[in-house]
Amino acid sequence: MLLVALGALVAYFAARAPVFLSSQELANILADFCSLILLGVGETFVIASGGIDLSVGSATSFSGVIGAFAMKALLDGHQNEAVVLAVGVAVCAGVGLGIGLVNAALINWARLVPFVATLAMLGAAAGMAIVLSNGEPVGLDPRAISYTTAKLGPFSYPSLVVIAVVAVAWLTLHFTRYGRYTFAIGSNEFAARAAGINVRRHVVSVYALSGVLAGLTGMFVYMRLGSGAPTAGLNDELQAIAAVVIGGASLYGGVARMSGTVLGTLIINTVTSGLIISNIQANWDQVAVALLIGLAATMQALRPGRRR
Repeated sequence: MLLVALGALVAYFAARAPVFLSSQELANILADFCSLILLGVGETFVIASGGIDLSVGSATSFSGVIGAFAMKALLDGHQNEAVVLAVGVAVCAGVGLGIGLVNAALINWARLVPFVATLAMLGAAAGMAIVLSNGEPVGLDPRAISYTTAKLGPFSYPSLVVIAVVAVAWLTLHFTRYGRYTFAIGSNEFAARAAGINVRRHVVSVYALSGVLAGLTGMFVYMRLGSGAPTAGLNDELQAIAAVVIGGASLYGGVARMSGTVLGTLIINTVTSGLIISNIQANWDQVAVALLIGLAATMQALRPGRRR
């Protein structure tokens, strides 16, 4: 059904604007896909475990800003570009990891529900990103953009890394003990604990993973723009959750498909890009994403197995 829906959307927007199928537009969709799918992968693990992470968009912005400050200091010291980007990756991932660990601490030890804990982090990280950057882009690194334009066939080198991450995440979720524990906790936390699973430790690892991937998304955005943008992750948490839910994950936990998240992400990118090319006001893409979430959640609620 998702493949049919994706094909129908592509056909519709291509009919409205033939430029939609141009190589440049497809490259833009792929770049947007890579930015969103990392958040979607982390959100898939979180939702499958019965939680939710509203902070991934803000974590993207905050990680990108902190990483940009670190890379700017190295660039001012005339360090090699490859070294600068390697340090940026480590810093962004580390900041994202810290955010994920704080989320897990609020859930495990402060006894906050995931919605409240990650909502608080959303506000804190978004505010700090704006305060530290004064609301302006941090740094200017045109050479970083060249890494995103260098390609191997139709794929840029960063997009190949993203695809590899998605493949590893798919194998981990569906074919390893870690994935089985994630589904078990999301299905019935009490039963999972009774079966000997260390639920607290697993929850920490799931939110840490989500934070790391959000931090890497901040680095990916830096390489696309050549600077750290304090608003780069604005509303990305909504799109990441939408991609996972559209892909068939249950907001009740215990059900998720990584392939569904990939298709859900492609559907969202297709809709948002198609609306822009069709000269529809950009703000309508948020409305479209919200409608997609509502439709997917409604279909899950009406599913016979759900009613039983």
